[in-house]
Parts: sequence; C-alpha cells; structure tokens
Amino acid sequence: MDSPHPYVRELGDFLRARRGRLSPHDVGLEPGARRKVTGLRREELALLAGLSTDYYQRMEQGREVRPSDDVLDALAVALGLDDGERRHLFALARAARRPVPDRMDRRPERVPESTRRLLRVMDTPALVLGRHLDLLDLNPMAEALLGSPHDYPHDRLNMLLMMFDETLTTQRNCPHWEQHAMDYIGMMRAAVATDPTHPRATSIVGELSIRSAEFRRLWARHDVRESVSGTKAFHLPEVGDVVLDWDTYPLPGNPGPFMLVYTAEADSADADRLRLLYSLRAKHSWTSRQD
Repeated sequence: MDSPHPYVRELGDFLRARRGRLSPHDVGLEPGARRKVTGLRREELALLAGLSTDYYQRMEQGREVRPSDDVLDALAVALGLDDGERRHLFALARAARRPVPDRMDRRPERVPESTRRLLRVMDTPALVLGRHLDLLDLNPMAEALLGSPHDYPHDRLNMLLMMFDETLTTQRNCPHWEQHAMDYIGMMRAAVATDPTHPRATSIVGELSIRSAEFRRLWARHDVRESVSGTKAFHLPEVGDVVLDWDTYPLPGNPGPFMLVYTAEADSADADRLRLLYSLRAKHSWTSRQD
C-alpha cells in the first residue's frame, strides 16, 4: 500500500520526472526497437545506480523506503542531477526517513518594518514575496512597473496565479514567458519540498492544475529553483520596451519571505525609460487619488 507520508510521495514524483527526462542515448544505451517509453526504464536507471529494480521501483511508487546517502549519491549521478537538484533530492529523502513530518511553522508571513523602510528608500523596483510567492509588499517604483496591487483581489496577489491569469496580458505577452513561469514554478517546488501539505501551496497548485494545462505540463517537470536571477523584458505603452535584470534575496526566517529586485545598468536607455515610466505613472496615480 502506498505511504501517506507526503515527503515520500514527493520523492517518488521527483525521481520519476527526472528519469523521464533522460534518454537511452544520454547514458550510452542503445534504445532498441519497439520502445514504449521516451525516458529511461526503471530497470535501466536502477542498473546505472547499482540498485535492484524492485528497490528503485518502491522508491518511485512512494512505498516506505529509507534510502541511504550512498544510494542517493548513486541516483544523483545516474540521473545527471545538478547541484541544486541533488540538494533537493537529499532534502526530500532525509525528510522521508523521519516517521512523522516535522511540525512546520505556518504562522502568517510578515514583512519586518525595517524591510518596509528599505523598500521605500530603494531607487529601483523591489517587492517582497512570501515562500509561496504571495505578494507581501512592494515599493512605488515596483507599483509603477507592475501595476497597483489595489487593482487585484488580495487573495489573488500571488505571482504564480497572476502568471497563469489569461486576463493579465502584461504577464502573458512578455517575451520568454515560459522561462519566467518556470522560474516561479521552480521556487514553488522548493517551497513545497519544505512543507508538502501547506494549505496555501496545495490551494495554489490545486487551482492551477485544474484550470491550466500549461501549468500541469510545467509542474510535472519537477524543476526546482533555490535562488533565482535573470533578465525580463517589459512591454510598456508609455515608454516602449524595458529590459531589467532581477535577483532574489532571502529575508530572515527558515523558510521565510524574500525580496525580488529589478535593476538596470546606470545611465542606460533602460534606466532612463524606467525613470520616465515612474514619473508618468506616479503622476497619474497621484492625480487619480486627488479625483
């Protein structure tokens, strides 16, 4: 019978997704004729890792298995995991070894007052996100860039929910949309690994799994992001395209909120457009409030 232990299930799903990512050619095997699976078979992966097929199958199926660190090392090598994926594998497996999951801190996430002050004095768009990508706070420059949070229901202020919202064309029409979606999904995967049954995580993932085939496809890849940075282009009618670098910075707590900051190179055209956008939208916002 399958184990109800959430970490065991998450471990099995991760292994299955990573096995499906590999082809026989990737590991020097002949694919052979009449092959029914695109990835490696269980017996092939078990052979590469030096495990019995039965033992590996029980791991994937989420039955009670307590893999040693040596077994995990062998699996990480066989699956070709990078450093972040390897740490994710070990974290899931070590949590699965415990007979009962640790009691997690599920108190509401709060932004320290000192962080709120920092946001207000930063001369670049910055926002604070919770562990499940809920928007907790943002500064005026981020509001000018991304839009006012007051225009969206409070419980929908979540980067994943907004990313897959068909009505938000500013999110859906950005270049490299799928890569940006995968960044957020990878961060959510990392959060789920720390507490697979957290109500906020299950609510967001459950809703998106029901209403978005794109989300189901990307979520099934089991990609994980520990810390994320990248570049994002914004199509802004007032000033044209603006390309910004973005980075994430953890705040106190384990796990805790983190800050996401957009920057442009000093004195660049992107920096000039960002500042012009802020002046235009801040003036409009101020005028609207006066009315």
